[in-house]
Amino acid sequence: MSHVEEFLTAEEESDIVNAIVEAEKNTSGEIRVHIESTSKIDHFSRAQQIFHFLKMDNTKEGNGVLLYVAVDDRKFVIYGGEGIDRAVPKGFWDTTKDVIASHFKKGNFKQGIIDGILIAGKELQAHFPWNQNDINELNDAISKG
Repeated sequence: MSHVEEFLTAEEESDIVNAIVEAEKNTSGEIRVHIESTSKIDHFSRAQQIFHFLKMDNTKEGNGVLLYVAVDDRKFVIYGGEGIDRAVPKGFWDTTKDVIASHFKKGNFKQGIIDGILIAGKELQAHFPWNQNDINELNDAISKG
């Protein structure tokens, strides 16, 4: 079994997907999680590639948020689309990253990811509230590379 498959249990993955569903309930924003073992390029650039590959840059309002994790590299990136990136207060991504990192340092990967998702969801809700015409534009499942 690869490190990617060992990173989270099926139950933990299910809890993360449920957190995505919960976070997206009150916003038009989209949140995805992508997990892979390693990256041959810098992790921010890789997160940008994955963001594009998952078509997160095609959201109507540019309000997608990707949480990218490279398991073997012990690195993660939170990457927001142009719309959400313009809307969040200065330092928002850093404080969210700090919350996730504090859980990761304790080996509590599921809770770190869930907290990051819920924090992003609240911010998305503040800037991109849900309205009755909104549809879930992207799959909520965890993608793996």
